[in-house]
Amino acid sequence: MKDNGSLSHTKWECKYHVVFIPKYRRKTLYYELRQHLGKIFHDLAKQKECRIEEGHLMVDHVHMLISIPPKYSVSQIVGFIKGKSAIARTYLGRRQNFTGQNFWARGYFVSTVGRDEAVVRQYIRDQEKEDQRLEQLRLWQEE
Repeated sequence: MKDNGSLSHTKWECKYHVVFIPKYRRKTLYYELRQHLGKIFHDLAKQKECRIEEGHLMVDHVHMLISIPPKYSVSQIVGFIKGKSAIARTYLGRRQNFTGQNFWARGYFVSTVGRDEAVVRQYIRDQEKEDQRLEQLRLWQEE
């Protein structure tokens, strides 16, 4: 119970493993935005009293271990982060309003994190290595 959060009358430890993707799994667009999204996610989480404990931005999806106070639902926070970080509107200097076009795909994966937090943290850290390993296997099989 070392990482407990605190509200006025509550001690809490609510952590979630969240995964979401950009619409159509845009890889080329994501490469260019990847360097900016980490800071944006952390800033947005702080606005809602949340903390991103661990995160990894993959080529076509996002993994994060996020601590969310019990006064918010997971869907509120994920919706807020995805909505506010939809920077496709200003991507490449475009000032148009892209009405009806979203940067992030609808939906997300979420799993509660309990005593296996260390396992989830390691899984998030190793995602890129695993993707590279699988890509190498595919290349080897094609030859």
